[in-house]
Amino acid sequence: MSVVKELIEKIEKQIENAQLDSSLSDKGIIKQVKDWIIIAEWLNNARFSELVQFENGINWLIMDIAEDQVGILPMGDAAKLAEWMIVKSTWKILSIWVWEDYLWRVVNWFWEPIDWLWPIKESDIYPVERKATGVITRKPVHQPLWTWIKAIDSMVPIWRWQRELIIWDRQTGKTSVAIDTILNQKNRDVKCIYVAIWQKDSKVRALVETLKEKWAMDYTIVVNAPSSSPAVMQYLAPYVWVTLAEYFMFNWKDALIVYDDLSKHAVAYREVSLLLRRPPGREAYPWDVFYLHSRLLERAAKLEKKYGWWSVTALPIIETQAWDVSAYVPTNVISITDWQIFLEADLFNSWVRPAINVWLSVSRVWWSAQTKIMKKVAWTLRLELATFRELAAFMQFASDLDPATQKKIEKWKRLVEILKQDVNNPIPFYKQVVLIYAGINDYLIDLPLEKIKEFETKLYKKIDTTWKDLAKEINEEKNLTKEIEEKIKKLISETLDEVK
Repeated sequence: MSVVKELIEKIEKQIENAQLDSSLSDKGIIKQVKDWIIIAEWLNNARFSELVQFENGINWLIMDIAEDQVGILPMGDAAKLAEWMIVKSTWKILSIWVWEDYLWRVVNWFWEPIDWLWPIKESDIYPVERKATGVITRKPVHQPLWTWIKAIDSMVPIWRWQRELIIWDRQTGKTSVAIDTILNQKNRDVKCIYVAIWQKDSKVRALVETLKEKWAMDYTIVVNAPSSSPAVMQYLAPYVWVTLAEYFMFNWKDALIVYDDLSKHAVAYREVSLLLRRPPGREAYPWDVFYLHSRLLERAAKLEKKYGWWSVTALPIIETQAWDVSAYVPTNVISITDWQIFLEADLFNSWVRPAINVWLSVSRVWWSAQTKIMKKVAWTLRLELATFRELAAFMQFASDLDPATQKKIEKWKRLVEILKQDVNNPIPFYKQVVLIYAGINDYLIDLPLEKIKEFETKLYKKIDTTWKDLAKEINEEKNLTKEIEEKIKKLISETLDEVK
């Protein structure tokens, strides 16, 4: 017994005095491979968002860290990986190459071109997981991002660095609004990034063709993380490409990034989290789903002048199910964003497009940053359209309504008519001002509805020909002076005389 006791004491003493090889903590083994998720052990010094390397040379990303194991996401082919293979730390954080060569290209989530054109040269490196720009370095809202969509520029304007949510059920024109906004940034020195998450390849191809036809690919990057790709790729795509948008901002350019859509992004993240065995919460989403989108959308910013003056503007899209805006992901994103544009299916099906529901669409900045002339011209437009909802129930009894109510209904019909706009048909700011002024101030009240389109066409033609000076004054002055207002009245009266 004494011999055994001495042996045990000797072994314990050797263990206490042992000097472990530090390199052992930089290596681990694969414990499990399941649905593009790798569970590894013994990576004691692992860090979140760190790249690790397997025996086949592929780099993978650490997504989850537990006490005795880590969850790793794939960035390559997982087919050749198996249990007990060696994995080692690289001590590198996930970063991407950032450069303007991405413009005009269609790429995947991992900044690789998938359009079979010229290769993209390597340049500066930015880490994907970055802190959002601090409050001290941000500039308050003051500069518009014109969409040249009448209903948006007049009632729900988009401002540089805002996070403006486009929300409602499928087939209500959400993507069309975002794409029109991209098309209308031509010659405005705004670099655009469209991130398609869980979209059909056919839809993305059609979208790219539209952008090419309008020569918008010169300043646009299309990112495709399709429904056929692993959930990991759909989860990472927005973070990878908002990093490039930040690169533009820090290098003296404005950027616009569209996330289409974040509801699919949340579903992809839920799938990844469940595979990592994270505890599910409401609607089976993990507990940090709010942080998922807040850390993404907060990276939209406009820098103070001394830091560069440039901006990143975000247009996230959310698709609801059966008009349920109280679902978990929609309520989260609504609470993060500055403005919500609600698109209504009934309006869309009635050919009122863009089908903006002015009753539900709200803003945290409202008119505080609207241009003076649009503010004066359209400040009652939202109220006029929203008030009609109270009268809509009485429209079937129109013959029994008093004259004042009938006049309101007729005015509403004309306001709706002038706000209709075809897809890919931009209307410049100065034209919007004159048309909305005519509608708000009852110039069109006696004009038959079928002649509203004719009036609009003639009005635009005149302001581009015989009234060019008025267009120039509106663009330069951006205020409704008495002289400009008198000229607008004369132009409207002159056009009405020709139409009637």
